[in-house]
Amino acid sequence: MNSYKDLIKPEPIPGHVGIIMDGNGRWAKKKGLSRKEGHRMGAEVIEPLMDCAIFLGIKKVSLYAFSVENWSRPVSEIKGLWDLLEVFFKNKIDIINKKNIKIEHSGSLKKLPPSTRKAIADSVEKTSSNNRIVLNFCINYGGRQEIIDSVNSWLALRKENEKITEKKLSSFLYSKNKPDLDLLIRTSGEYRISNFMLWQMAYAELLFTEVLWPDFGPENFYKAIWEFQNRERRYGGL
Repeated sequence: MNSYKDLIKPEPIPGHVGIIMDGNGRWAKKKGLSRKEGHRMGAEVIEPLMDCAIFLGIKKVSLYAFSVENWSRPVSEIKGLWDLLEVFFKNKIDIINKKNIKIEHSGSLKKLPPSTRKAIADSVEKTSSNNRIVLNFCINYGGRQEIIDSVNSWLALRKENEKITEKKLSSFLYSKNKPDLDLLIRTSGEYRISNFMLWQMAYAELLFTEVLWPDFGPENFYKAIWEFQNRERRYGGL
């Protein structure tokens, strides 16, 4: 059988792909490893998948890295995630720049450790002029919170008798009028969107796979794009 890479047509290619990276803990448990090791292996998946996205001409990939609900996890696991994130940016920033990848962040920086906030801010600044593809890390992110923050930001600047519109609200989102999701991928066999990009996924194609995130390789990604191409997007029309 040919690789799914060979089956992909020149178009349509999703402009913006969102990924709920789920299954690190279950992957580690199956192998008798710590959850920390599962998260570490999950981080290793990012670079090869970005290479796939670059090859296909995808413009933006948003990764659900840490949700506002994840604060309920054990303190030791959360600290390990911050350490892993800081190491990722430190070790990968040169290759990220070499590949002309722009780093963005969606979410609130509040509550994050100062060193993590700095790692995110530095990575965003150091890659700000890159324009090949955007890698958006959704950290301390929640879709409902994003909408609430956007409404409150608009209210603070609202003119007398002004009414909110979709366009105005979109301009206050973390993504600032950036393109909505075309494709959402969730790994690990869970069939939920878990408060991820509720506004941006209005007409996204949803794809759920049983593959645990650390095992989600290029062939899985190419298969997801192939499946996307074989769906008909009608946006509410006939």
